Amino acid sequence: MNLSTLDYIIIFGFFAITLIIGIVVSKRAGKNTDEFFLSGRNMPWWLLGFSMVATTFAADTPLYVADVVRQNGVSANWEWWTFLITGMLTVFVYAKLWRKSDVKTDIEFYELRYGGKTAKFLRGFRAIYLGLVFNVLVMSAVMLAAIKIGGIMLGLTPFEVVGYAGFVTVVFSAIGGFRGVVYTDFLLFIVAMIGAILAAYYAVNLPQVGGLSNLLEHEEVIKKMAVLPDFNDTELIMTLLVIPLAVQWWSAWYPGAEPGGGGYIAQRMLAAKDEKNAIGATFFFNIMHYAIRPWPWILVALASIVVFPDLQSIQAAFPSIEAGKLGHDYAYPAMLTFLPKGILGLVLASLVAAFMSTISTHLNWGSSYMVHDFYKRFVKPEASEKEQVLVGRLSTIVLIILSSILALGFQNASQVFHTIIAFGAGTGLLFILRWFWWRINSWSEISAMVSSGIVSLTFTFNEKVLFGADNMFPSWSKFPLIVLITTIIWVLVTFLTKPEKQETLEKFYQKIQPSNIGWKKIIKIANDNGKNIVDNTVNSSLTYGIIAMLISTIMVYSILFATGNFIYGAYNLFFILSAVVVACALVLIKLWSKIKEGL
Repeated sequence: MNLSTLDYIIIFGFFAITLIIGIVVSKRAGKNTDEFFLSGRNMPWWLLGFSMVATTFAADTPLYVADVVRQNGVSANWEWWTFLITGMLTVFVYAKLWRKSDVKTDIEFYELRYGGKTAKFLRGFRAIYLGLVFNVLVMSAVMLAAIKIGGIMLGLTPFEVVGYAGFVTVVFSAIGGFRGVVYTDFLLFIVAMIGAILAAYYAVNLPQVGGLSNLLEHEEVIKKMAVLPDFNDTELIMTLLVIPLAVQWWSAWYPGAEPGGGGYIAQRMLAAKDEKNAIGATFFFNIMHYAIRPWPWILVALASIVVFPDLQSIQAAFPSIEAGKLGHDYAYPAMLTFLPKGILGLVLASLVAAFMSTISTHLNWGSSYMVHDFYKRFVKPEASEKEQVLVGRLSTIVLIILSSILALGFQNASQVFHTIIAFGAGTGLLFILRWFWWRINSWSEISAMVSSGIVSLTFTFNEKVLFGADNMFPSWSKFPLIVLITTIIWVLVTFLTKPEKQETLEKFYQKIQPSNIGWKKIIKIANDNGKNIVDNTVNSSLTYGIIAMLISTIMVYSILFATGNFIYGAYNLFFILSAVVVACALVLIKLWSKIKEGL
């Protein structure tokens, strides 16, 4: 397709602004690792909140939403909507704990919570496992989306897309560090959100679609509009709703939705001014991520059903698409090709913004593991601050190259999503409990990590034999079985191995001050030895935190579905859900006054 001069001005102007921001902050970012990876631990909640939500506004996310909506309807989004529960648990229980830990990365946590050689091994292994393997896997999904967008909208080959997009992003990430990432994320989110809304507006009003009313009356669209799966379809209801709500949210590790917090979300909590700002940032992020953003993407996906009813119609319109990469996720960039000049440039710039925000975050986050938890800890402990920053910048280059190579082998975004979910299945409960149960040790973590990987690979390679209507297990049972087996293994290992040393456990409790639930034995032993490790001036407020998590989850879901019902024209439900939102907000204000007492 042909871009106008105005489109090019908007796109290259956007690139220029982001690079200028990176250059401006580069000197400060290069001072030391605290600046390069945490921007001096002095960030306000609103800036960190925008950064979190901009990071998850990945270029692959609208493509993923288009993919699942076209295949299984709006209700298929429950696959990721259920992670809201995890997010709100992080907000009201774990955000303050992470900020109290005062570690540089969430991987450093392992040698705070555990001790000895196994803790040291765990820290180094997880640095490579998450910072390199999983991080590259996630970035490859984002890079795959860029390949598809660039192929349809710019006529670029996959190698050209990864070359251009990777080069600009890695240069920005390497020079600007975490401060550059956070500052530009504020701009990137605004541009990305405007682009998503404009894309939805023009998609719905295309002549082929005929406006919102005609769209919602279209026979094929009506079949996809429900926000809950068909309760008569056991496979669908189990896969899309029951398992995500009952099992997935607490059991699976996924970047941005880690049970107990972690990854780049933890990085931003650790960069906050204090515990209140850490809580405020994650709360803002979860509202924006789950309540505000989904519907523009959903509307484009629904409109695409009218314009491109099947894969053959997409292939016919874009014959240059490689057969191996053709999927329903192509519908999103295909719809954008109808945008008028100027608007096209802005929307394309918004997708570039989403891409750069996510990739730059993952590069900085991943390199923080490689530097602080691997290079500094195991390779060269005496490395100077400047040397560590240099290694961090070099590692960003390695990460972008590996993710680009891997992206060329994937077919669609949901494929990567399900791969990551399966690999992390069963580890989530451990991440939730390790703060509140003294008996968990480093072997618990190692066994959970290893067993989840082995079990998920075994099931994947034997899926056609084990799962399906005519096989041993129903197809929906794969994920819960991985969770069950992994959980049994790590719990058994926990009780069959020695607990951490009393000294290590006392040091952890004294620093973090989690609830005494699950730590009574350690507190008693410390008291018997004449040590008082409980700070009576700190109120854990765990009960209030859990209640706030439940209320805030109801509130955000109510905002999400109130918006959907307003779009659908179901105004009675819209007003009822809006009233629920107001009621929940009033309760949360009361609860917050109690939670603040524990900060």
